[in-house]
Amino acid sequence: MNGYSKHEIIGCDRCGTTFECKANSFTRCQCSTVPLNLNETQYISEQFDGCLCAKCLLQLQQEFAEQIK
Repeated sequence: MNGYSKHEIIGCDRCGTTFECKANSFTRCQCSTVPLNLNETQYISEQFDGCLCAKCLLQLQQEFAEQIK
């Protein structure tokens, strides 16, 4: 069995909350519950390198929406 089959417990790059990263099973990962468009994804990736929890993704999505009004 290779090392990619296990889910990893990681900390959110923004708030530090730990969650289970399921990058190898993306449709079951908590981040897949936040649909981001290309501009939102770029905005977030310019600020953070690592994974973010769904709560932070939603907050950043809202923050981006406020900036483009």
